Amino acid sequence: MTIAVIGHGYVGLVTAAVFADLGNTVWVVGRTVEKIEKLNKGITPFFEPGLAEMVSHNLSAGRLKFTLSYENAIAEAKIVFICVGTPSKSTGEADLSSVFAVASAVGKYLNGYTVVVTKSTVPVRTNRRVAAIIKKTKPKKALFDIASCPEFLREGSALADTLNPDRIVFGVDSSRAKDLLLDLHKPIDGARIVTTIETAEMIKYASNSLLSTKISFANAMSFICDTVGADVEVVLTGVGLDKRLGRAFLYPGVGFGGSCFPKDVKALIAIAQKYNYDFTLLKSVYQINEEAKSRFVDKVIKTLGGVKGKTLAVWGLSFKPNTDDMREAPSIDIIKSLQKQGADIRAFDPVAMENARQILTNITYCNNPKDAAKNAVALLVLTEWNEFKQLDLAQIKLVMSKPYLFDGRNIYNPTKVKSLGFHYKGVGRN
Repeated sequence: MTIAVIGHGYVGLVTAAVFADLGNTVWVVGRTVEKIEKLNKGITPFFEPGLAEMVSHNLSAGRLKFTLSYENAIAEAKIVFICVGTPSKSTGEADLSSVFAVASAVGKYLNGYTVVVTKSTVPVRTNRRVAAIIKKTKPKKALFDIASCPEFLREGSALADTLNPDRIVFGVDSSRAKDLLLDLHKPIDGARIVTTIETAEMIKYASNSLLSTKISFANAMSFICDTVGADVEVVLTGVGLDKRLGRAFLYPGVGFGGSCFPKDVKALIAIAQKYNYDFTLLKSVYQINEEAKSRFVDKVIKTLGGVKGKTLAVWGLSFKPNTDDMREAPSIDIIKSLQKQGADIRAFDPVAMENARQILTNITYCNNPKDAAKNAVALLVLTEWNEFKQLDLAQIKLVMSKPYLFDGRNIYNPTKVKSLGFHYKGVGRN
């Protein structure tokens, strides 16, 4: 099948690469000459394990094509996926300007029958507006259906999530669109949910908001455990062994970030407000997430008796491991807050430092974790990269001026770390 993907961010490029790898001809439409030229050379614009290799393989096979031309991409496409960003406005609402601009451009070049699918995360009834825009711009003889097929990939495991999803959601109006989408996804495992377009639009927001709620609940429990002297990790293990609940996403830390959770929580709050519902639960989820960062900063400052003129080592900058994504990364607010208090920061991240340099200035970026810890009075772990878990902390302690370790992701065993001579402070455990 020939398909077109509009956008080459995480969702667009992963979607395109996977469907090309499954034997389809896939056109990817971008906006800038430089990015398209790089993609045509197999150079991906972000780090995602295995993606560059999959892109290069399918470029060489002639199944993956990158272009600036909507006309070239859409002329023979049976399915067009809209995969552009929907960032938050200052009000918390999703900015849909890119989605609507793409809808207008797509409509002009529709030929025969095409299913136009929105994979971008959009508020309920957005697809109806997309349909109205396409109707105004399409050729008279062109036929189309709209559909909503939200993505559920996680950065760092995007290929596996796309090829082996828990479920695939199809929001459709017609059996023709449903059959075409089911046929395209036939090689991919996962439960199928065929529903209305409005229901499909809501599923993505509900999913991300509930996952965010679990994280914020874990952080709220860590606040209490810090105060009463309980170990939040044992508490949540006890909770998670209940089969009705599970431990997934019940992990405290310095807060969630990335391009989805903060944005989607705010968007669902705004959607609810539009329909006269005050979603106080999600407002609290967002507030707790912000509080997790500020409490961590306060813990560092209080424990060290202030940070002015002191060198702090930071391990991990990206919002999660296995990605170079710095969007809404907790490290940003934490580091900036500590800098305002006069701290000198030495930082290391396995892949995100190039992106971090565009956001975090007046920092010493180091070549490895040990270099970052040199002469530091404290080590702050902000991203749970696997390589940090197996480091010889005894050797790290030797290069530090004082042995304080603030474990913002609870990746270390407190007893073992303390036995090495560190002053250990975790999240909801000490």
